[in-house]
Amino acid sequence: MNFNSKLPNVGITIFTVMSALAKEHHALNLSQGFPNYPSSQKLNDFVTNAMNNGYNQYAPMAGNLELRMAIAHKYELLYNSSYHPEKEITVTAGATQAIYTIISAFVRPNDEVIIFKPAYDCYEPAVEINGGQTIPIQLSAPNYKVNWEEVASKISSQTKMMIINSPHNPSGTTWSKDDMLQLQKLTKDTNILVLSDEVYEHIVFDEAQHQSACLFEDLKQRSFITASFGKTFHNTGWKIGYCCAPSVLMSEFRKVHQFNVFSVHHPSQKGISDYMQDAETYLSLNTFFQQKRDLFLSLISESRFKFQPSQGTYFQVLDYSKITDDYDVDVAKRLTEEFKIAAIPLSVFNEKDKDDKVLRFCFAKTDETLVKASEILCKI
Repeated sequence: MNFNSKLPNVGITIFTVMSALAKEHHALNLSQGFPNYPSSQKLNDFVTNAMNNGYNQYAPMAGNLELRMAIAHKYELLYNSSYHPEKEITVTAGATQAIYTIISAFVRPNDEVIIFKPAYDCYEPAVEINGGQTIPIQLSAPNYKVNWEEVASKISSQTKMMIINSPHNPSGTTWSKDDMLQLQKLTKDTNILVLSDEVYEHIVFDEAQHQSACLFEDLKQRSFITASFGKTFHNTGWKIGYCCAPSVLMSEFRKVHQFNVFSVHHPSQKGISDYMQDAETYLSLNTFFQQKRDLFLSLISESRFKFQPSQGTYFQVLDYSKITDDYDVDVAKRLTEEFKIAAIPLSVFNEKDKDDKVLRFCFAKTDETLVKASEILCKI
């Protein structure tokens, strides 16, 4: 059979490659971003209770209403910002599905979508498969700061959307209030949509505040916010997320969502809604993960790796330039095969595979795992 691929340049993701390599070589897997400790037993019990109490058929297309109400309450509590639970919040099969659905609902052939690289790898294929063109803006290690003059120069009459991500995967950096104000200024009085990927919103360190798109009124009116319960509640395999947007945007999103997945796992939605009644379930995450970040960095402080402490997410970027000048993909594979520790090379997320000699390590691991990982890294 002959056919032309709609994604001819897309292969297997680096996450799959490195996790498979870690398994093959019995290496500590600090590459793919998932915890190696269990999610809350209380949360598990809530989901089990939901199953036993009959929440086993289709959820409403937009999501369990109790969960949407819990999400709305969270935005009021954290950001003093309101989203209507019936019209402006939709529960999704993870944040990736939300991102794909947003792009599919709005991006047409020849539309331009500005993305900031290193960029999470689901953005560009979703734009491409819908006929759009990504306009990359390359950020530079180690600070990954945005040059707003460059952003302004990339905006054209074809610009349909900007995709932003803070806290940022893979770099672990965060956008400041000034960054968000600059974005708001550039998009004001335009038809540009903003897709704000905020899956790590509850993991921000050193008493900093997450700068959500909903905090800026003009931005909020043109923005989708995507989020992930898998990242928040340590259960990435559940694939439960959500998105928020003004009703005029959300109505278009749901036109695609209803024929994409229609609805997602109902007992998980009910269980999460019950769990979220205690706000500490998400308010405590900053402290929890900062302790892990600080432990990891203290343990590798005498290594040959250079680093700036992660500002958010549960990822830490390490600079290996004092150790070798080799290509980061080769270094990541060698660390996995020879030293039995797996990481993610950042060049695969950059424009033209720009190699800054850095690797991303996940510290959402048990303290025991972090100790073992540090012992390896200090020997390299």
